Amino acid sequence: MCPNSDERDANDENYEKEARYIKKVSELEASLKRMSKLEDTYLTQLKYARADLENLQKNTERRIDDAVTKEKERLIMQILLVAEEIDLAVEEARKIANTNILEAIEMVRRKLWNVLINEGLCPIESLGKPFDPHLHEAVLEIETSDHPEGTVIEEVRKGYLFRGNLLKPSMVKVSSIPSSNVPRRRNLNE
Repeated sequence: MCPNSDERDANDENYEKEARYIKKVSELEASLKRMSKLEDTYLTQLKYARADLENLQKNTERRIDDAVTKEKERLIMQILLVAEEIDLAVEEARKIANTNILEAIEMVRRKLWNVLINEGLCPIESLGKPFDPHLHEAVLEIETSDHPEGTVIEEVRKGYLFRGNLLKPSMVKVSSIPSSNVPRRRNLNE
């Protein structure tokens, strides 16, 4: 029995529909792959952008902190000069023994130094310590056998650190070995 032409037309039509569906599915799958790759690209770009933004924020915060610290350092240095002058005024007031003036100046002095210390100012303790060129400025070497060589034996002017960084070096006098105690080199030719 031969298939009639209507059945053949229906079968051909079904094959064509199925071929169109297969073609459409493959087009959709290809589109899905393209979109997936595009999504991955955008996600990667977003991650890089987020990392760049975080780095920028950290850099900006660090720069702001550095600028604030530098400005505080400048202000502390100016206030420090006033504090040191007040210290000199206290010494002079003690010499003339005016207790009222002395008490008033000492009260202001204590308050001022408390403010400076609370902001991060720290005096450098130099007396009796080994000379450190990063913290001290030697103004004189004194020959003595009472102290080891290179020891700070007198502080001419106080030095300060601000938040761990040198603000102002201490001006000091440093011990050295007396020239009579220095062993002489013998000439090997003698």
